[in-house]
Amino acid sequence: MPRPSSAHTLVIVESPAKARTIEKYLGKGYTVESSIGHIRDLPKSAADIPEKYKGKAWARLGLDIENDFQPLYVVAPEKRAHVAKLRKMAQDADEIILATDDDREGESIAWHLYQELKPKVPVRRMVFHEITKEAIQAAIAAPRQIDTNLVEAQEARRALDRLYGYEVSPVLWKKVAPKLSAGRVQSVATRMLVERERERMRFVSAEWWDLLVTGKTAPGQTFPARLTDVAGQRLAVGKDFDPLTGKLKEGAAVRLLPETEARALATGLTGQSLTVTSAEEKPFTQRPYPPFITSTLQQEGSRKLGFAATRTMRAAQKLYEQGYITYMRTDSTNLSSEAVTAARTQVGQMYGQDYLSPQPRVYAKKAKNAQEAHEAIRPAGSRFRTPDSLRGELSGDEWRLYDLIWKRTVACQMADARGRSLRVRLGGTAKTGEAVGLSASGRTIDFPGFLRAYVEGSDDPSAALEDRETPLPPLKEGERVTAETVKAEGHETQPPARYTEASLVQSLEGAGIGRPSTYASILGTIQDRGYAAKKGQALVPSWTAFATSALLEHHFGRLVDYDFTAKMEEDLDDIAGGRAQRVPYLRRFYLGDHGEGMALRPLIDSKMGEIDARGIATIRVPKLDDTGIEVRVGRYGPYMERGEQKANLPDDLAPDELTSDKAEELLSRPSGDRVLGVDDATGHPVVARAGRYGPYVTLGDTNPPVRSASLFPSDDLGTLSLGRALKLLSLPRLVGVSEGEEVWAMNGKYGPYLKRANDSRSLTSHEELFTVGLQEAEALFMQPRFGRGRAAAAPPLRSFDYEGRAAIVLKSGRFGPYLTDGERNATLRKGEDEATLTAERALEILEERGKEPKKKPGKAPRQATSTKKATTSKATTKTGTAKAGRAGTKPAAKTAAKKPVKAAPKAAPAKATFTWADLKSHLDVLSAQERQLVTATREQGRKVEDVAPELGLDVKKAKGMALQASKKLNQAARGA
Repeated sequence: MPRPSSAHTLVIVESPAKARTIEKYLGKGYTVESSIGHIRDLPKSAADIPEKYKGKAWARLGLDIENDFQPLYVVAPEKRAHVAKLRKMAQDADEIILATDDDREGESIAWHLYQELKPKVPVRRMVFHEITKEAIQAAIAAPRQIDTNLVEAQEARRALDRLYGYEVSPVLWKKVAPKLSAGRVQSVATRMLVERERERMRFVSAEWWDLLVTGKTAPGQTFPARLTDVAGQRLAVGKDFDPLTGKLKEGAAVRLLPETEARALATGLTGQSLTVTSAEEKPFTQRPYPPFITSTLQQEGSRKLGFAATRTMRAAQKLYEQGYITYMRTDSTNLSSEAVTAARTQVGQMYGQDYLSPQPRVYAKKAKNAQEAHEAIRPAGSRFRTPDSLRGELSGDEWRLYDLIWKRTVACQMADARGRSLRVRLGGTAKTGEAVGLSASGRTIDFPGFLRAYVEGSDDPSAALEDRETPLPPLKEGERVTAETVKAEGHETQPPARYTEASLVQSLEGAGIGRPSTYASILGTIQDRGYAAKKGQALVPSWTAFATSALLEHHFGRLVDYDFTAKMEEDLDDIAGGRAQRVPYLRRFYLGDHGEGMALRPLIDSKMGEIDARGIATIRVPKLDDTGIEVRVGRYGPYMERGEQKANLPDDLAPDELTSDKAEELLSRPSGDRVLGVDDATGHPVVARAGRYGPYVTLGDTNPPVRSASLFPSDDLGTLSLGRALKLLSLPRLVGVSEGEEVWAMNGKYGPYLKRANDSRSLTSHEELFTVGLQEAEALFMQPRFGRGRAAAAPPLRSFDYEGRAAIVLKSGRFGPYLTDGERNATLRKGEDEATLTAERALEILEERGKEPKKKPGKAPRQATSTKKATTSKATTKTGTAKAGRAGTKPAAKTAAKKPVKAAPKAAPAKATFTWADLKSHLDVLSAQERQLVTATREQGRKVEDVAPELGLDVKKAKGMALQASKKLNQAARGA
């Protein structure tokens, strides 16, 4: 049916970039708008729950369990204005097209839009796998309805994840540590990391020796060969050793060559004649790799480009939205006929007909639970644009990823690589009379085929081809060669390699766990939650990960069982295919159904009393067996314990690196509980201590002490002197009085600074706290301040320049060093050393977890009463007395008089505000513990969270005490 010329169609997509690209391909009468992702979700916090549901027992979950798991969806506060805009646009439209992504999540977004906008005009669903003019026009000409089965599957997935996370995470809070989280795929991925680290911790290294011989033929050609047997007995190699004992496996009929024998044999074999006993040549053929799916793109992005999974997907998302590649969330290796034709055309044009496969290649996906009905990831359109033609259009990351996708797609239609492999056996006799056997192998590529365009794991196909060729001279059986040089070489068995992001994705996909769209976020979550940290490219699990995995394995084993988790994906596939229903499945999972299903809620109720928190938090370290040392995860981090000895474990110490020697070293370090001497002025002892948040000194050995002070970075706890300790305890130091206010030099959590009333300025070094004078301080306060409590911005620590994008700068911030390119910021994590940070790693960090700085909400225009309040506060600051609270109301009256309609109501007198100098004289109204807490927070500028452990207080209780103490001081000051 032809479209009326006056019709107005509203097309809604997820992202602004996608909207801009699509709008170019649609004619007059179409408006393309973005939903900016999901418009609503289950409540994230109690504040999101609508008032009428706040009293409901199920509201915390956001799922009405007794009413068929009916979800409670709310529009996020930051989305309300945009949803109102979409609703208004929908009212003005004659037709609405929902053009979200063609997968379960996209189908769900479309359904939520339909439910929330409640349109009164026809609504259709439009799907496409690439954003090109032809694809968009074809898709809009063939719309469909929302697929309710796909929606049901996605809603089931969302409910499943909510039930899992909201029910299991509190178990971790109570039994391991606060702020931890559990997740359906996240916890399984963490278990994989922990199991691999356990293997490394149990591993015992073994050593073996062999010989590397350089053979020389009569014409003078050389080649490498390796000793394989002596006196007819095969030499031991890595596979012959037991990884748990480091000894040869039982029944291994091999000879272990020690170093002394190896060196003697090397001397005896040098210059001896060797005979070729066999030479076997075989042809080989290698087929090209299939085109990319999401997981293989993430793996190759990591191996070839060094990208984290999130960085790869961010670049792919941009390429898709701008129309350069097809949809990037897929597990299908299928290519459309037009894509195959485009690839084959470019092969013929760029490499010649000899490099083209005789027949079009078809790739069938064989991975477990293959789900999405998309094409593979490939360049968009019926004619592929070459990477070189896009250098002026794409930035660094996008261009590099497009180049990777283009090469892989073109290579998949190229001819096989062909070559020959040669395996040679040699024999001879050493001068000692022992018969020896050696082997050599070579590989020659006769026709590179697809390898000319793409070699997996390599950036440069030409260089990689050279690496793949290891040619041998044309050796024949019976030919004699000379052992020109012989070198004894020692080898050690290696523990299993840790997972990288690429190999973890590969393992998850191979087990059928998770979906293409989830891997990047899962990898980000396990790192953000502190379950793993990167060490180079390897993912190292934390001690907390060990404790959480142990709890789940021992008490909720099915939740982290690989087969059970994969079966959950199959169940969701059944719902998507209409073969199963959402509500019965959720009921079986959460409540159980006559003995069937997970029955999560009853399981948690029955298990909570059985869980031994101390036992779960105690982690067995095989290398510490029989030492009496135990490793535990406490509420404030991991530590070691042996009797009365305790030592915190460094954040950068990997679990498999904790040996008995390292443990003894850590335990032998000064605990900090060392009396340095007595303060003559007070008679109190001065004690050096090691705290969870760093070393510090106290005046007095009571709890709480009379005073305390943190050590400077340049101080060493082991060599700290009494004089230095007393100097530290003299802080904060009164510098003088400026503009009627005291100026204090203080050492805070984020470094040294000056404080004057509510104003502050940072100092460049800690030692300045003892030397800065009033004149210098006043000069600093005259400089502009940038944000509350911050001094003028410090110069960048380092800067990294890139081609095609803005430079990235490393700066020192309030919460530690961070990276920024002016648009996004990313704080460095523990273990990421700013001194060794490379440009590549800096770019990866910013792309992986960079976020836009939060904008402070604008202040509403002040009314008459607020004007009066501001005037009052100003007067208070100037005088610093209670009388200032009764400042005149003329400014407020004047403002009100300007309004012709109605004068402002008379406001109550504002309460006086007091400086610390005013309140300090009333400390006698507080208890000793309250005085210590308030002095540390108000005078020393420390956080309640840092002071509480020193005072033996729970953080929550300490915060309440600080609030009550503040009230007492203000009441005393007002009554003075």
